Amino acid sequence: MPKYEHHFRRSQRAFERAQGVLVGGVNSPVRAFGAVGGQPIFIERGEGPYLYDVDGNRYIDLVCSWGAALLGHAHPAVVSSVTKAAADGLSFGACCSAEAELAEQIVGAFPSIDMVRLVNSGTEAAMSAIRLARAATGRTKIIKFAGCYHGHVDSLLVAAGSGAAPFGAPDSAGVPAEFARTTLLAPYNAPAAVEALIREHGKDVAGIIVEPIAGNMGYVEPVEGFLSGLRELCDKHGALLIFDEVMTGFRVAWGGCQTLWNIRPDITCLGKVIGGGMPLAAYGARRELMELVSPLGKMYQAGTLSGNPVAVAAGIATLKAVQMTPLSPPLQRGEAPPSPSDASALGAFAPRGRGVYWELQGRSKALADGLRAAAARNGIAVQAGACGGMWGFAFSKGPVRNFLDAKACDHARYAKYFHAMLERGVFLPPSGYEAMFISTAHNDEVIAEVLSAAEESFESVKP
Repeated sequence: MPKYEHHFRRSQRAFERAQGVLVGGVNSPVRAFGAVGGQPIFIERGEGPYLYDVDGNRYIDLVCSWGAALLGHAHPAVVSSVTKAAADGLSFGACCSAEAELAEQIVGAFPSIDMVRLVNSGTEAAMSAIRLARAATGRTKIIKFAGCYHGHVDSLLVAAGSGAAPFGAPDSAGVPAEFARTTLLAPYNAPAAVEALIREHGKDVAGIIVEPIAGNMGYVEPVEGFLSGLRELCDKHGALLIFDEVMTGFRVAWGGCQTLWNIRPDITCLGKVIGGGMPLAAYGARRELMELVSPLGKMYQAGTLSGNPVAVAAGIATLKAVQMTPLSPPLQRGEAPPSPSDASALGAFAPRGRGVYWELQGRSKALADGLRAAAARNGIAVQAGACGGMWGFAFSKGPVRNFLDAKACDHARYAKYFHAMLERGVFLPPSGYEAMFISTAHNDEVIAEVLSAAEESFESVKP
């Protein structure tokens, strides 16, 4: 397929049809291309690192189903497992042995988790984790960070607010102000602000929920001492620390960010990768906390499709495929954690086996470094970073450390760049507020093709 000869006639007709019966023509707002303009493309199939739309255009996929497709699209082992599971029945509403097998994989990977409960989405996992924190502490308030997204839970759909506003305001119609008032807001990467909040409201704070690497205001890494500071504050004030690793779990490392930074949260939310592309998520914690959940305890949570056998089969196949490559083991307590953004940091893992995450880190870092260099050659300031198979960049002259920094980025230029890359066969997130992802199928040749398209695209959007 020659470059620049993309056409979208069938996607346009598909969108027109969808608009008649689907709200805005989509089932998730970001898919509507509202942040970048134009009309969405409709995908027909995926294979490895590629997506193919209904018009036959091929794209290198840097969205990877928002991080879920760790092995790329239609991985043979995953497809085979799903096909076999589907042939045995799509849903039972009863126990199946595969649920425990997947749970054992999760418990084995995360030292902070003794038991898990499988659910269907990251939203469900975060909602349940917060309910568990409240059940365990008898407190009501939760601290979250402006720019971090934990699903469309009523009490967490709050505006970024101003630095002077201690409580969240509803960020969606239909959310009572009373719900939002149970959420306290702090800037990401600002431990002093968190300390001030918890000093004032500590007796009412059930927990702190955080994305250890923020992926919903672009790609934003924690500054040194931020995550460990949250752990110390929770310990001091009797609150629970919740790591939302829906994006980062099994994507940046086998044991997630908590392994890289050697920090044990009280509760962990997982999703995306653990479902291998199917709707599946989980929350987990040490045994004494999880035994508060029904049927063992008084915290109620249930789901007809929780532990769905087809989704569980996809998750098991994905994690087994990852384990076929020697993995970098978790850091031992007391070891200095690496800084994932440092080129040499993950070298600490090299003597113990490069592993799939080492390979992903090398390629995602090559993308981040390559885009930054290509932008500089065209007189454009770009900030970029990478950790494992998660990465991102932003049109910004200075570091992006929080939501205010993210909002100050040049999103108009990102919109133009998005379409320039799309024309050259590279699919980026249709919003500058999203992290990006690669899979094990994104080999060196694919990375080189992305960087070639990036160079041309920067030329087309330079000042």
